[in-house]
Amino acid sequence: MIDTSESIAKQVALHLLKIGAISISSGKPYVWSSGIKSPVYCDNRLTLSHPKIREFLIDGFVKKAARHDIDCIAGVATGGIAHAALIADRLSLPLVYVRPKPKGHGHENQIEGFLPKNSKVLLIEDLVATGRSTILVADAIQAFTGFMPVATLAIFTYNLLGVKDLFENKEIPFETLSDFDSLLEVAFDSNYIDSGLHDSLVEWRNDYHTWALKH
Repeated sequence: MIDTSESIAKQVALHLLKIGAISISSGKPYVWSSGIKSPVYCDNRLTLSHPKIREFLIDGFVKKAARHDIDCIAGVATGGIAHAALIADRLSLPLVYVRPKPKGHGHENQIEGFLPKNSKVLLIEDLVATGRSTILVADAIQAFTGFMPVATLAIFTYNLLGVKDLFENKEIPFETLSDFDSLLEVAFDSNYIDSGLHDSLVEWRNDYHTWALKH
């Protein structure tokens, strides 16, 4: 297996397509929880049901995590929790998980688990779409520990315009195992999509508001 970021990104994209974690529609668009209409939908929870793919993803996360000095792994609730737990177990590090906002009962915790002040936290997401919920979690970590996460790692991002700027403005390194550009290439080369759908996907990624008006 060729061990480069580009080849791994394509392998991850193909795995996600094959197990249905990424679905692409040529007809009725999907509607995200944010209200965005999209021809593509990613549900990385499905990777947890496929041991070999799950292990491949954790291998990729651990390799990226090795570049950072970290004390704790934090999963973004809820999609990032399981993968964060697997990474924490592999690295023998503490685990916490963080909600975008405090829960409305009991201790009203936003961060679950023991997180000491001044901890160097690696934040784990299964998916970054608009990035807004991830930034809310990063802000909560900073408020609690005094520091922003040392990095955010995710399985996949849609490469929507402006998302990288959110992380750069917070000075949080942001990396993914795969992304929308890798998906486009793999989906076309593997005949999951034709040239027309490929162009529609590019149009959506570049301006999803205008794309939605047409669909």
